[in-house]
Amino acid sequence: MLTVLVAWGALIGAGMAGGAPATAADTGLHRFGVTSVAPGVSYAEFRMTVPRGLVHGHLVTVDLADPRVAVDLLYPGAVGARSPVSELAADRGAVAAVNGDFFNISEGQHPGVEATGASVGPAVASGRQLKSAVPDGQRFGPVMPPGATAEDVIGVGYDHRARLDRLTLHGAVLTPEGALPLRGLNQYALPVDGIGAYTARWGPASRLRATCGTDTDRAAPCSTDTTEVTVRHGRVAALRDAPSAGGVAVGSVVLVGREEGARQLRKLHLGERVSVSHHLAGRGPGRLRFAVGGFPIVRNGAPVDGLDSGAVAVRTSAGTGAGGRVLYLLALDGAPGQTGLTVCELADLMAELGARNAVDLDGGGSSTLVTGDAYGETVRNHPSGGAERPVPNAIGVFSPRALPTLTHRTGPERLGGRVRG
Repeated sequence: MLTVLVAWGALIGAGMAGGAPATAADTGLHRFGVTSVAPGVSYAEFRMTVPRGLVHGHLVTVDLADPRVAVDLLYPGAVGARSPVSELAADRGAVAAVNGDFFNISEGQHPGVEATGASVGPAVASGRQLKSAVPDGQRFGPVMPPGATAEDVIGVGYDHRARLDRLTLHGAVLTPEGALPLRGLNQYALPVDGIGAYTARWGPASRLRATCGTDTDRAAPCSTDTTEVTVRHGRVAALRDAPSAGGVAVGSVVLVGREEGARQLRKLHLGERVSVSHHLAGRGPGRLRFAVGGFPIVRNGAPVDGLDSGAVAVRTSAGTGAGGRVLYLLALDGAPGQTGLTVCELADLMAELGARNAVDLDGGGSSTLVTGDAYGETVRNHPSGGAERPVPNAIGVFSPRALPTLTHRTGPERLGGRVRG
């Protein structure tokens, strides 16, 4: 049986593995409970005091210089789907994981339109490019600092180095009348006048949401000028006025157009030859083997300008250090009586912990950090909603699993009574 446990972390260092707390004298940041999860992967807790109260958090540090260590995107097998982080980690055998990108969590502004659960930014898993970014005005999450976009990611390249990058979609729909620009790949929102492609990796979720909102207003009404075209083995196999639901067969692609994009797709006829090409291009050296969306909060060891300093929340972050050879994964604790951080404070914290570059990931009820051993997955933080929230993706860390050290699980309890077998 595979059991998911919650580690109720003590707020003092005494009696925990790792000995006395490590202290940053100037900031009140204390790290304790340092332990090895697997070769090249360590876990620690930390606490700090801010004017609002106590902040308690959890940190996984990954040594990418260790050839036994790998990092990849965890997701539930479809872009438009969600699962708890512990399940995503268990399914792939990850030794550590933290929740990833913000996502299409609700659709209160569009009655009758189902939320897709799909993430905001680009996603790359095991070198496979799963999706591109929604327009900036359609994203969920905190306000981004100047210069950031939904195309920003953190990832690891084939050179085994972590880096921040920006992944832009390049693609086209080749028709008998010429080439049409492709403006979306497996994403929950398309640009106005755009055409998006949906592949088997999208899953069975409805594509209707893709035609709602505008590039600057997520809550704007859904477009009434839409078209959906199914291309099977290079030929038009079906045409519809409105986007539909249901999985896309391997070897097929569904094209969804809105406004001018819809008008161009309506020129197609059954049986016509159509081909679709797409790829995500980054700015860094070489391709990314793994990538997940998140906006930059630290660059070159310093917080970026223009970060929000007002809203306080439980938060998740990922950062890089040592020239990309170290990856930091952080999640705050959402237990009652503990406070969160602003995005600006989170950037300060990541820089203090050693990150030269870092991004903000989904927070609030999504913030979840998990470690795993031969006996199961341990949810190290308290999710602020009282239980894990299903999420579209997570950052997974892989290394030979160490034997479990049960002394690190103070007061183990099953999360919501759930046991995986």
